[in-house]
Amino acid sequence: MPARPQDAAVFHALHQDFLILPNVWDAASAKIVERAGAKAVATSSAAVAWAHGFADGHDLPVAKLVTTVEEIARVTTLPITCDAEGGYADDPARVAENVAALIGAGAVGINLEDGREQHDLHLRKIEAARAAAERAGVNLYINARTDVYLKQLVPAEQALEETIRRGRAFEAAGASGLFVPFAMKPDDIRAVAAAVELPLNIMGWPGVPDATTLQSLGARRLSAA
Repeated sequence: MPARPQDAAVFHALHQDFLILPNVWDAASAKIVERAGAKAVATSSAAVAWAHGFADGHDLPVAKLVTTVEEIARVTTLPITCDAEGGYADDPARVAENVAALIGAGAVGINLEDGREQHDLHLRKIEAARAAAERAGVNLYINARTDVYLKQLVPAEQALEETIRRGRAFEAAGASGLFVPFAMKPDDIRAVAAAVELPLNIMGWPGVPDATTLQSLGARRLSAA
């Protein structure tokens, strides 16, 4: 079932408050979280890969992710966002094709991560994903992820400044949100939320502040395993 513009609008609106977003990996887990009261569902790249017998980290064939999104869309009326890792390609044009396929399967949001790739390449991927969404007529929620903290891309004392720099660049490229896994210090979370206009997504992890505290710090979304 292709993504519906009204579902995209609902998903964007959920970020005006504080969204706790449970991760799923197939139709059954999506139905479970829907019945538990979730407002939207997200696929975890690791969980989907492992469920299909692949390692996390771009090993999963994108066709299997597309099929997974299609299967989830058949059983839930909730907005669906999927973790598209780095777009499953280095070429932004291929990323656009993959994003179009995910929208066609029912996704109204994606995560798109930078990892260790060149910063400019990630910006071009965001631009390509946005263009693909516009062609599909869907206001795709592009949750641009930076691994500055997760993969220690810069020395620790530079992490906050670099995250803010990347977040602002992601916004200019067409991102809808900023995802910063392993940002744990309350002062850092508060600073990023204040300095970047995009809604801030934090990953639930031991050592990360609880949901109430995250909301008070300015975060708008918590990704929960």
